[in-house]
Amino acid sequence: MSDSASTMVAEPAPWAPLILTVAPNGARKTKADHPALPMTPDEIAACAAACAEAGAAMIHLHVRDRDGGHTLDAEAYRDAIAAVRRVAGQGIVIQVTSEAVGIYQPPQQMAMVRELRPEAVSLAVREIVPDAAHEAAAAAFFAWMRNEAVQPQFIVYSADDLHRLDDLIARGVVPPGRHFVLFVLGRYTPGQVSEPGDLLPFLSANSLAHPWAVCAFGAREAACAAAATALGGHVRIGFENNLFLADGSPAPDNAALVAAAAANAAGLGRPVAGPGAARKMLEEYGWS
Repeated sequence: MSDSASTMVAEPAPWAPLILTVAPNGARKTKADHPALPMTPDEIAACAAACAEAGAAMIHLHVRDRDGGHTLDAEAYRDAIAAVRRVAGQGIVIQVTSEAVGIYQPPQQMAMVRELRPEAVSLAVREIVPDAAHEAAAAAFFAWMRNEAVQPQFIVYSADDLHRLDDLIARGVVPPGRHFVLFVLGRYTPGQVSEPGDLLPFLSANSLAHPWAVCAFGAREAACAAAATALGGHVRIGFENNLFLADGSPAPDNAALVAAAAANAAGLGRPVAGPGAARKMLEEYGWS
């Protein structure tokens, strides 16, 4: 046997495609924070199209009321979704938020989802099931979502949130299985500035091996996204949490952040999922 043959190693297992999600506006920022932050349905639609071109397979959708404030109004969602479909096409996955922002309570959050019947929705565990008194209503809601094939992503802000999700699964409040979760890095750090190391407690707590994504605050968003990409997670990126490129300069728009994350994935040898592949993965991650 030649020296070269004796040192051959097996090919690494192929990467699962990376789902890049753009979160272009969030609930709180306005054009005073960045002139390119999209707020109206037409602006959101144009942003979605540009971000899809840059590599995003999914948009995390927030909508605003007439005064620019956060709303969970189903009709406002319908207007924005129609605009995104008209401009960005049928491909991009649209995930709506159910975020409370100190305004809404679980019954209102769940009522919006039931009325809208979105393709996908993000749900903060600590908001939708804040205590034992809300568990019965939440269990009925999750069962309804499963029947309607509304794909969930469970948001956790800490390892304790992840442990609580696992407990809700074990007790049947959340349907059994592994679920797509979002690790929010640095939510409770000083100044809400995230670091890649903030990912480690979540990974240590992920005993059920839930498929996961990250979002991060501040200019280290790109570094946190790179860590997630290298470790097999997925990435949510955009002006909701960060307005800066990796070098600290202001990002011109959301598409620039998405393009940078896609380029980083390419440098790591990780393929970026198109909308079709992302949709299939979300279905597997959801209620399978």
